Amino acid sequence: MPPRSAHEEYPTWVGFVFIFNLIVGTGALALPSAFSHAGWILGSLAIVVLAFMSYVTVTFVIETMACANAVHNWKRLQFIKRDRVIEYDEDSNVESLVDRPEASDSDDDAEHDRLVDDQLTDASIEQTPLNIMYCRKTYYTLSSKIELGEMANMFFGRTQRFLFYFCLAVYLYGDLSIYSAAVAKSLRDVACAHNHRANATDDDDGTERCWQDGLLTRLDVYRLCLVAFVTVLGPFTFFNVQKTKYLQLLTVLFRWLAFSVMISIAIHRLLAPVDSTALPITPKRADIAGIPYLIGTCIYSFMCHHSLPSLLTPIANKGRLKALVSLDYVLIGGFYLALALTGIFAFADIKDLYTLNFVPSADQTNGMLKAVEYFLALFPVFTLSASFPIVAITLRNNLQTLFLDAAQLEAYNFFLRRVFFPLLAILPPLVVCYFTESVSNLVGFTGCYAGTGIQYLIPVALVLSARRTCDNMIGRGIVNEFHSPFKGTVWPMLVIGWTVACLVLVTIDLVI
Repeated sequence: MPPRSAHEEYPTWVGFVFIFNLIVGTGALALPSAFSHAGWILGSLAIVVLAFMSYVTVTFVIETMACANAVHNWKRLQFIKRDRVIEYDEDSNVESLVDRPEASDSDDDAEHDRLVDDQLTDASIEQTPLNIMYCRKTYYTLSSKIELGEMANMFFGRTQRFLFYFCLAVYLYGDLSIYSAAVAKSLRDVACAHNHRANATDDDDGTERCWQDGLLTRLDVYRLCLVAFVTVLGPFTFFNVQKTKYLQLLTVLFRWLAFSVMISIAIHRLLAPVDSTALPITPKRADIAGIPYLIGTCIYSFMCHHSLPSLLTPIANKGRLKALVSLDYVLIGGFYLALALTGIFAFADIKDLYTLNFVPSADQTNGMLKAVEYFLALFPVFTLSASFPIVAITLRNNLQTLFLDAAQLEAYNFFLRRVFFPLLAILPPLVVCYFTESVSNLVGFTGCYAGTGIQYLIPVALVLSARRTCDNMIGRGIVNEFHSPFKGTVWPMLVIGWTVACLVLVTIDLVI
C-alpha cells in the first residue's frame, strides 16, 4: 500500500475541521435532551469524563495505525531483502546493489544507508539490524491509509475479527436508523408545523392530526416521510459513492452555522425580559436515573474512531497530530457544554432531537426569523441525507466481509453480491424506524451497546495486540513516535472497567 501522494494531502487545519465535523453530528442534536434528564451538574461532569475516555481510546487507535504501518514497512523490507539483485565485482570482490530501497527522508540518512549497503555480504544481510537497513523514522508512520478493518485482520484472530465486523455492523445499523428517524421527524414537523402545539411532548406528538381538517395523524405523516426518504436515498446503496473534501467542508459550514444559531437563540431567550405570567425554568441539578441515558448519548456524540485512518492519513504535517486531536476534543467538549447548558435553561421541554425545539411557528411574522426557523428545522435533512448513502455503502461492504469470502467475491452470484446485501443494509433500519420514532432511544442503544465496542473495547484490543506484535517483530529499540501517552496496561484495563460499568448501568436501566 503506497503512501499518499502530495496532491492527496491537506494542511493541518483541514484535518482539524474534518475531525470536528465527524464528531459533531447527530449525537449532538440528542445531547441536550439527555443532559436535561441527568441534570446540569451531573450532566456536565459526565460529558467531561466521557470526553476524556473517548480521547484516551482515540490515542490508542492512532498508536495502532502507526503499528500497522510499521508491520507493513517491516514486511516490505523483508521483501526487498529477499529480492535484492547482487552484482559481483570480480576485481574487488565487493558486492554492489542494483535494486536499492527507497531513499531516506534526509541526506544524512541516505548517505548512511549507501555506506551500509556497499559493505553488505550474503552473511551480514540477514544479521544487519533493521534500524540500519531501514531508516528509523520510516517504520512507525501514518503514511499509508490502513482502515480499522485491515488492522483487525492484521492483529486479530478469526473469532476477534468476526466480533469486530459484527459490532461495526450493529453500530452502522444504528446509525442508519438514527438518520432515518431524525430526517423523517424533521420533515414531519415542518409539514405539520401550523398545527403543532408549542407545549407538545414526544409522547403525544404522534396522536394529533397533522392538519386540522386532514385525516392523517402526525405518526402517519412521519411514516410516509420515512418511506419516502429511504426510497429516494436507498438506491444509492447499490452503487459506489465517494465523499469529497469540498463536500465535507460545505457540510461543516452548515453544521457550525446551525449549532451557532441554536446557541445564540437559546442565549437570547435567557437574556430576554421575563414574562411575569410565565413559570420560571428550573432544570434539574442532578438525577442519577438520567445517567444511563446520557452515557449512551455521549458515547455516540464522541464517536470518530472508525473513520480516523481516512481523516488522519492525508494530513501533511503529522508532527502536531497529538496537539491537533487534543485541541479538537477540548473545543468539542466545551461546545457540547455550551449547547446543552443554554438549551436546558432556555427551554422547559427539550425534544429528543434538539432542532425540533425550533420548529417554524405559525404566528412568526418576521421573514428573517422564519427563514432561520426553517433552516434549523430542516438542518438534519440536509446533513444526514448526504451521509446516509455513505454509511449504507459502508454497512453493505462490512456485511459482505462478514458473511462472504472477500478473496472470492466475484464467484458468488449477481443477486447475492449486488442485490441481497444492499437490501440487507437498508431494510432493517426502515422496519425499526417504522415502529419507533424515538431518536433518543435509538441513540442511547446504539451509543451504549455498539458504541462501547467501537469506541472502547476494539481500540483497547487493537493497541494491546499491536504493541505485542511490534515488540516481537521489530523490537523495542525503535520508538513509536505516535504512541499513546497512556502507556502500560493500567489504562487499557481502566477503559475496560469503565466499559463494563457503562454496560451494566444501561442494561439495568432498560430492564427496570
